[in-house]
Amino acid sequence: MTFSASRFPGSDSQWAAVSDLAALLTLYASPPANRMYDEDVTEVEHALQAAALAQADDAPDHLVAAALLHDVGHLVSDDNVSLEEDLTDDFHHERIGAQFLTRWFGPEVTAPVALHVPAKRFLCAVEASYLDGLSASSLRSLHVQGGPMSATEVEAFERRPYHREAVIVRRWDDRAKVGGLAVPSLDDYRTILGRLVL
Repeated sequence: MTFSASRFPGSDSQWAAVSDLAALLTLYASPPANRMYDEDVTEVEHALQAAALAQADDAPDHLVAAALLHDVGHLVSDDNVSLEEDLTDDFHHERIGAQFLTRWFGPEVTAPVALHVPAKRFLCAVEASYLDGLSASSLRSLHVQGGPMSATEVEAFERRPYHREAVIVRRWDDRAKVGGLAVPSLDDYRTILGRLVL
C-alpha cells in the first residue's frame, strides 16, 4: 500500500511537515493524539502505555518502538470514530502507519506495526479466552477488520515474517488501556528511536 496524503482531506500540510524524527513525534501532540482511544485513554496515553509495557518486559529497542508507534496510522489519517457512533469501515490504520514509518525505520519496526491488527484476528482464532478479554473498543473494530481468522488465514499469518513479534506487540496493545496510569513521557523514547532510524 502506498501512502498518499491526498487520501485524507485536510492532512496535506501535516504530512508535508513530518519530514524528520522530531516532526514524527510532534504527531503525538496533535489533536488526534489527544482524542479518546477507547473508554479510558487517549491515543497518546495508549501509545505510551504500550511502550512502557514493552520496556517492562525488557523488549529490544525495535519492539519498544513498534509498541510506541503501532497506532500512528490513526494520527496520520485522523480516522477517529467516537465510541457513540457506529463503526462501519476499516480504515486500515495498521497499513497506513507501517507505510508511513518506512521513511524512518526498517521492517523490524514496521512489520509488527503492519501486522498488529491481523495479530488480533489471529489470537481470536487460536486462543479461546482471548476474545473474551478484548475491550469494548477492540471488539467494535474486530467486526469491521474481518473477525477471527479462518484456519487458512491462520496458516498464512504464521508464515509471515515478524508475525511472532506482531503478536507480542498486540498483547501490549491490549493491556495499554489503563486510565490515569503514570508512564514515561514521549521524550524518554527519543534516544531509542534515534538508534533505529535508517
